Amino acid sequence: MTENGTNPPYTGRIADLKADERPREKALRDIRALSDTELIALLLGGGVQGKSVIDLSREMLAKADNSLSVLSRMPVRQMCRMFKGVGPAKAVTLAAAFELGGRCRDENARENAFVQSSKDAYNYLRCNLERLEREEFWILILSRSNRITAAECVSRGGTAGTVVDIKLLIKTAVDHLASSIIAVHNHPSGNLSPSPEDDHLTNKIKEAAKLLDIKMLDHIIVGGDSYYSYNDKGRL
Repeated sequence: MTENGTNPPYTGRIADLKADERPREKALRDIRALSDTELIALLLGGGVQGKSVIDLSREMLAKADNSLSVLSRMPVRQMCRMFKGVGPAKAVTLAAAFELGGRCRDENARENAFVQSSKDAYNYLRCNLERLEREEFWILILSRSNRITAAECVSRGGTAGTVVDIKLLIKTAVDHLASSIIAVHNHPSGNLSPSPEDDHLTNKIKEAAKLLDIKMLDHIIVGGDSYYSYNDKGRL
């Protein structure tokens, strides 16, 4: 109560929650014990009038199908539109946390990385592609021992597709003295099914690379937090 007998204004700050509900105090004991909702609340820092930061965090997860992966792919502007009380500062903070998590996950995998399966190639490039709103086309350059020597983006497009210059792609492979290559691109829609254009492009790249004694090992389509492999499906 204030001096005039009225209740203090509700601010939605973590500090205004009961002690046993404060994520910060729980994190000091063991941050791994916090729920997804509580971790998001720590990043948001405060709620809105009539809604605690815990409630706001819970609402954000619910509208993302209770999936951190879905939430991580939401553009900053979309978060600001969807959630009352989440402005650019809060949205950017969340986006930065997701980006750091992705980079941390993939940092070790990028050092002296070898490709022994489609999953290895996917894990190497997923942080570059899985949360993009536009389509990009990359190639992984491999040595004779299947060690990744380079990863190059050869085309950037829009939400529905991107135009790949085969000559530029092959030149990039030759410049890096590639023994083999893996093509990787994303579908911002999350749909993993290859399009007829994807099939046609795969065949063109394979034949062009073959002329220069460069083997195309795979073509991987990244969608959301999963992928499609032409090689795994026996289509290469």
